[in-house]
Amino acid sequence: VKSSSTMARTAPLQVAAIALCLLACAAAQSSPIRADAAVGKIELFISPQIEVVLVAAPAPAAPTDGDATVSQASMFVFTCGAVGILFSLFLFWNVSLVSLQSQPDDMQPLVSHTASDEELITIYETIRAGARAFLWAEYQICAIFVAIFSVIIVVLVSHTGGSTASGASVWDFKSGLLTALSFVVGALTSILAGYIGMMVAVFSNARTTVSAKKEGEEGWRAAFNVAFRAGGVMGYSLCALSLMTLYCLCLFFRHIFETNGSIDYKSLFECVAGYGLGGSAIAMFGRVGGGIFTKAADVGADLSGKVIGVGDGKKLDEDSPYNPACIADNVGDNVGDVAGMGSDLFGSFGEASCAAMLIGSSSQSMQDAGWTALMFPLFISAVGIVVCMFVSFVATDIQPVRCEADIEKALKIQLLLTSMAMTAAMFPVCTWALPVEILIPIDGVMASVTPMVCYLCVVSGLWGGCLIGFITEYYTSHSYNPVREVARATETGAATNIIYGLALGYQSAIAPVCILSAIIFLALRTAGMFGVALAALGMLSTLSTCLAIDVYGPISDNAGGIAEMVELPSSVRDKTDALDAAGNTTAAIGKGFAIGSAALVSLALFGAFVTRVSKGMSEGHKMDVSGVNLLSPIVFAFLMFGAMVPYWFSAMTMKSVGLAANAMVKEVARQWSEIPGLSDSAGLDFHERNEWRAQGKQLVKPDYQRCIEIATKQSLNEMIAPGALVICTPILVGMLFGVEAVAGLLTGAISSSVQMAISMSNTGGAWDNAKKYTEKGELNGWFPYRDGRPIESDWYDKANQNHGDACLTQVVRIGGSNKEVPIKQWLTDLQRTDVAKYNKIMSGDLPVECNDGRRVIYAGKKSAAHAGAVVGDTVGDPLKDTSGPALNIVMKLMAIISVVFADFFMSINTGNGLLNTGNCK
Repeated sequence: VKSSSTMARTAPLQVAAIALCLLACAAAQSSPIRADAAVGKIELFISPQIEVVLVAAPAPAAPTDGDATVSQASMFVFTCGAVGILFSLFLFWNVSLVSLQSQPDDMQPLVSHTASDEELITIYETIRAGARAFLWAEYQICAIFVAIFSVIIVVLVSHTGGSTASGASVWDFKSGLLTALSFVVGALTSILAGYIGMMVAVFSNARTTVSAKKEGEEGWRAAFNVAFRAGGVMGYSLCALSLMTLYCLCLFFRHIFETNGSIDYKSLFECVAGYGLGGSAIAMFGRVGGGIFTKAADVGADLSGKVIGVGDGKKLDEDSPYNPACIADNVGDNVGDVAGMGSDLFGSFGEASCAAMLIGSSSQSMQDAGWTALMFPLFISAVGIVVCMFVSFVATDIQPVRCEADIEKALKIQLLLTSMAMTAAMFPVCTWALPVEILIPIDGVMASVTPMVCYLCVVSGLWGGCLIGFITEYYTSHSYNPVREVARATETGAATNIIYGLALGYQSAIAPVCILSAIIFLALRTAGMFGVALAALGMLSTLSTCLAIDVYGPISDNAGGIAEMVELPSSVRDKTDALDAAGNTTAAIGKGFAIGSAALVSLALFGAFVTRVSKGMSEGHKMDVSGVNLLSPIVFAFLMFGAMVPYWFSAMTMKSVGLAANAMVKEVARQWSEIPGLSDSAGLDFHERNEWRAQGKQLVKPDYQRCIEIATKQSLNEMIAPGALVICTPILVGMLFGVEAVAGLLTGAISSSVQMAISMSNTGGAWDNAKKYTEKGELNGWFPYRDGRPIESDWYDKANQNHGDACLTQVVRIGGSNKEVPIKQWLTDLQRTDVAKYNKIMSGDLPVECNDGRRVIYAGKKSAAHAGAVVGDTVGDPLKDTSGPALNIVMKLMAIISVVFADFFMSINTGNGLLNTGNCK
């Protein structure tokens, strides 16, 4: 309404009422009316001083998008989440049907010499108690950290930049408090996810052992299904729980940020980013603390039993019930490989989702499309839950495991089928949820992105992760030549084994990095940082299956350890060993997924950081338009510094494992020397212990609890410094040197961490499986006995055709006739009849006759070659299970911290830091 030169804007309902009244007045006074339908404009002249102009205006910039799209998104997310929760309960129910008491159909003659069910239950309860004790101690520390860091978030995040013209800063406690709330919710969800996974794993390990007692195909099927379904409980419950929690947080914040019919989506998702920070912070402590615990116990048990021994040349398996560190080792499998890994991948999901939603909300076309479009990143994970659920029945019911060869095939088929099904399922979801056109900045220029482009980004991440996983398998499985070369290098000792393993790790980084580079180029070129975030979510879309397979590994490892500790027959241990070997391979595949997704998530978070800091920069100097200048002194200096941080972090964590393992070995040695009768009991073989029991003699058991206490204390003490390094570095750099320095820091840390994580994980995995390849006896027949005579030219050709335990079958005269005796049985008998000869064969000083006439060095379990493989494995343990996996969190956590504290950094000298070293304007 114009009155003289004054224009007053009114709300739509008021306009309608005023228009009706004025039209009536105009009609009554015969006032002139001019209408222009082409532009939707009506002019009424009431008097020379008053003119009424009615114009059809466009919709507000970010209106409340109504209940329709919110209802659609809510129904989609909650339905898929409920499916995941219900399916995880169904899987748990199936696992719980297995009784720890032996059933009548299990009591075959084969198991007549097993230890009592009560002993199995005692070990099972001891592992559960140790796992609970560690988690309780760790989560107490985490609770203190969450409380303190929440206050820091409130204070620092609330201090935001004011107008760029004045350079003033303001206090916005609403943002600080809501970000801290998101942080607490993410941390608690991460803790809950880790606890659920841990408790399910320790609940299922002994049940897998009991299932393996069954003979024939039924034993293979039952043992595999228990371990795989137990892994699925964590996979589906974690994905569903994290999905619904994050969506509820978004819904809650949506109401808070709704003002006068519009929603401030950018501020909403900036506060939601705290959810990813909470998950990643807990994952840091879970991965580092759990990794130090598990590898201290594992290395301690390996070195104590297999390398040092109990005297007189007698060696113990790491899972021998007379090795004091064996229970701590089994507890460690759960706290590091289950709880820590679960928190790690939960953090990846939270951070990737937050980054995608934050970057997506910066596009006005995404805001205009409504709530469904903004929630599209969550739909990717929601669809993944349902797809993974249907595909899981292939492994357990449609094509169940019937023999050892089926195990690895079943797990690989799971990964392949879920990727294929997700490729098909995501296309209709993309076309339904996303607007026809999305305007996103690409290379500083606004570009149009279609749903098909977004679909390609998701699919590229999905199949890129699959490729990285199978490449990782090639370099870490003893089914392929690289690991076999590492194992054969033990012929000349541990040193060459280590050299080969290091070379393998460096080489294995080439192909995955090339694949990641291709994905990043494709995503950035076609959809900007939003495309990178979608590619990360695509790689994580099969998270339910990946988690199920990853958790399956530690459960199978524990099952084998329990079978060894209660001295079940070799047929049971053969099943659990086969399950564990396949689990090692698929765990390596899972690590490939985790590293690849962490790299993409970190880059997406870097994009979110750039998007957020650019809000406070003046036109023509915005970082999301002009980019980051690598030739800037401050950027390049901190790029170098950032590339160094992963090495600093790895040095701290690896030394921590060494210190804890050293304490463990000393404790084991103390118990063997100070506990009366323990070393004598440990030095007996299976048959000798049975003879002692028959004679009524008492076998002495070690003090398991003391080793658990040492591992717990050492790991919790040692996890604080590496965690503080990662958390404090980006905050201090941003405060002192500004956002350009943080950009360089993140770039260096991401590029360095990816290479190191791949190399470390694959090196350790190769050494581990080289040890298992040796323990299977596959090196027998490969190493010639060198007595001064020349080696025949076709010697290694024969070895390639004839190797393994079968080639060393010995012919023994029994009862007047010759009989073939397997090499392991022959050596067991020899140990009882001629200890001196047995020791010389094991050390390689005496040859063993091969069935094709060749004289070879014995290279099976407890041999000199095996000792070299064990040394390589123990060196690789902290690489693949502590430092390597934790580097995923290093790059993610530094990036998410930078996103959360971006406004705080911008409030200090307009983003140039206290030392004013940057060039931000």
